[in-house]
Amino acid sequence: MKKIVIMGATSGIGEHVAESLAATGWRVGVAGRKVDRMKALKEMFPDSIEWEAIDITKSEAPRKLLSLIRKIGGMDIYFHVAGIGFFDPKLDIQREVDTAETNVVGFTRMIDTAFHYFRNVGKGHIAIISSVAGTKGIGEIAAYSASKRYQQNYIEALEQLSRMHGLKIAFTDIRPGWVRTPLLDPDRKYPMTMKEGEVVPMIVKALKKRTRIAVIDRRWAAAVFFWRLIPGRLWVKIPVTLSKPAEKPSEVAMAVEQAAD
Repeated sequence: MKKIVIMGATSGIGEHVAESLAATGWRVGVAGRKVDRMKALKEMFPDSIEWEAIDITKSEAPRKLLSLIRKIGGMDIYFHVAGIGFFDPKLDIQREVDTAETNVVGFTRMIDTAFHYFRNVGKGHIAIISSVAGTKGIGEIAAYSASKRYQQNYIEALEQLSRMHGLKIAFTDIRPGWVRTPLLDPDRKYPMTMKEGEVVPMIVKALKKRTRIAVIDRRWAAAVFFWRLIPGRLWVKIPVTLSKPAEKPSEVAMAVEQAAD
């Protein structure tokens, strides 16, 4: 029986991946901050799911992760979905700092804990949800796009480190485009939007195959290919706009992908 810990499993993609794997016999450890959602998952799959309330921005998070691993009897895959981001063209300082605190500092804290665990047990698989936004620096989501580039580079560096030390640790970087979750502003339209029901099976497939980099979906893979060809000096002159108002623009800043939960 495969064992996976999903960090950020109380909403959106993380929650639905947990449901999908638990339904097919996996032992799943779910982590996040929304205790009610984790209790609901436990009720749905009482023999397959265990949970732990974890805030990745807190120093106690690694200890709690190890506790969750013990609850499910070990860990074959650590899947990091937790992250935040804001549509922030006005560059609100607190939002930018909060994004870095979760997507960089919290991410590093948890990925390193998983790396040390797998090094000690002799093998493992670290998978993350980053984003196509990590391809280039995007002005309207500056901290988010920069933090996703950091995540992509970080696990690339850990893969190199793993090979240098002869460790049997696999890495998967899943990079989705826009996914229509409850956290996307319902008053705005986004290009090439995907539904969770379309995305989750592709994510599960990438996890099972240990795909190194999975850009979801094919349309976004093509977009990313051409983005990479644009020189930086030209890219910064392009007025990239991520969305447009549908009817009545929301006054609440749009969270751009996965919740920290």
